[in-house]
Amino acid sequence: MRTAQVTRNTLETQITVSLNLDGTGGAKLATGVPFLDHMLDQIARHGLIDLDIQAKGDLHIDAHHTVEDTGITLGQAFAQALGDKKGIRRYGHAYVPLDEALSRVVIDLSGRPGLEYHVDYTRARIGEFDVDLFLEFFRGFVNHAGVTLHIDNLRGINAHHQAETIFKAFGRALRMAVEADARMGDVLPSTKGAL
Repeated sequence: MRTAQVTRNTLETQITVSLNLDGTGGAKLATGVPFLDHMLDQIARHGLIDLDIQAKGDLHIDAHHTVEDTGITLGQAFAQALGDKKGIRRYGHAYVPLDEALSRVVIDLSGRPGLEYHVDYTRARIGEFDVDLFLEFFRGFVNHAGVTLHIDNLRGINAHHQAETIFKAFGRALRMAVEADARMGDVLPSTKGAL
């Protein structure tokens, strides 16, 4: 089982992430930021990743530290659970629509952090949630998981739909990338011999 548990404690946040990359999509989420929990549930459900995230942050200031540090801790747990990466597909991609919205996510479990994030939300807030924080979440994930991630919202009018298509596509792309590739056997998917 490719599992991990990581705890990150700072003066701003206390976060524990447990995950199972070979799960069934179960999620237990309590970040104190309801819309973030809703998006994390999309990762679990569509990625078939069992995800338990418990976070306490300085929400009396705003949600910035909690959202960013959740991305960081999830990235650390993901890297730990992935292990040596032998026999995986390495690359994953997904297009996901939701009514008028459509997003594309492409990921490479390369060992090299890189983020291309092209999302023009139609409004700045979804309920109480500041959409700028999603960039911080994905930047934290990428830098600590060591992955290259391209996120493009291709169209959308409803900001909730835009965000949801991104997170569903992210979960689906992760699921594809971490799958075992029977033709690879126990080989590392890299000509360099390292990821």
